[in-house]
Amino acid sequence: MTFTKIIFQTNREFADILTAELAEMGFDTFEETDQGLDAYILTERYAAGDIKEMVEKYQQLATIAYKVETIEKENWNEEWEKNYDPIAVDSRCRVRATFHEPDDAYDHEIVITPKMSFGTGHHATTQGMLELQLDGEFEGKSVLDVGSGTGILAIMAYKLGASYVEATDIDQWCVDNGLENFQLNGLQNIDYHKGAISTLQLNKAKYDVVIANINKNVLLEEMSYYAGLLEKGGQLYLSGFYEEDIPDIKNSTDSYNLLLEKSVIKDNWTALMFSKY
Repeated sequence: MTFTKIIFQTNREFADILTAELAEMGFDTFEETDQGLDAYILTERYAAGDIKEMVEKYQQLATIAYKVETIEKENWNEEWEKNYDPIAVDSRCRVRATFHEPDDAYDHEIVITPKMSFGTGHHATTQGMLELQLDGEFEGKSVLDVGSGTGILAIMAYKLGASYVEATDIDQWCVDNGLENFQLNGLQNIDYHKGAISTLQLNKAKYDVVIANINKNVLLEEMSYYAGLLEKGGQLYLSGFYEEDIPDIKNSTDSYNLLLEKSVIKDNWTALMFSKY
């Protein structure tokens, strides 16, 4: 069994569009890079013609170059681990994989089994959210992490003193990997629901904190649910959009008595924290 890796060179803003297109073709692993995007697929599912057609379709909108590599199954983890480094939010938090050594120089360490997926902590949105969380108040709070993925933000909430954590995601792989990561970090008996927030029966009617790091369109579509799930005085953490999208996000949050309190902007990606009044 082999895997095909496509290395795209394109502008940062276009990586999300490529990811959506590639996911439709069966690609299931993505890593944003300084040059653009790396995407992976089982070689037996790879269709070179589909990639060529996609690139030609978008060539007028963005400069896109790519090259194709084949990775043998036995080199899959080695390839990933070779390119996976721990990330840190100054000295307060470090996110590392199970194959990295611990480092007690940090206030908090989050340990994950990355499984070559989005949500390893390297994306600017995850780092921005971690920074906001570290400046927030979680002690004794109930927390819902929507679109939790590998569970990093839910784990951060727990390590900051949350008394109750619950998570959701639409992807079963994320649920399985997230539950594994929860156990690695000492979180026990956490419910991780599979499905969209609009369809789920959650364990609580209200939460002190709601976290959602997804994308702009989903956030706008689901904003009423986030607001409805928040206790008065609770905090809503949002990310997954660019700085220029802030007015659209605020137009929505303003409708639900959500006041913008803090923001973090990294590489044009934005994380915001709101309070419900």
